[in-house]
Amino acid sequence: MAHAAPASKAPGVTKLAAPTLGGIVYGLWTATIDRDAGPITGWNALLGIASAVVFAAVAYGIHAIAPRLPRELRALAWTAFTGIAFGFLYSLTDASVLKSAGLACVVAAGVFGVVFYRYYTTED
Repeated sequence: MAHAAPASKAPGVTKLAAPTLGGIVYGLWTATIDRDAGPITGWNALLGIASAVVFAAVAYGIHAIAPRLPRELRALAWTAFTGIAFGFLYSLTDASVLKSAGLACVVAAGVFGVVFYRYYTTED
């Protein structure tokens, strides 16, 4: 006789782990770029922590809301998130606003193509 395995709490943990890990990496990356090979300051640490918290919160929010959106809006949500996150990181390198926005749009367009294709081909 076959028995069903007990339900695991792992799916809930993984839903929190991905945005949290992404936020930690993003915060460390932000602090490192802002430091610019200088000494570690309180401002670097504060910027890294704030960036990590905001990144993780927005990523978790998109993970929670995106499954209820149609594929176009779901892809657009991830596109906007990626473009803004990349543009902010690139702006920390003292690049011009136009260059930061332009490269963020290029990266976002690539993400939109990939994510929309994935949602389009895997949707029921």
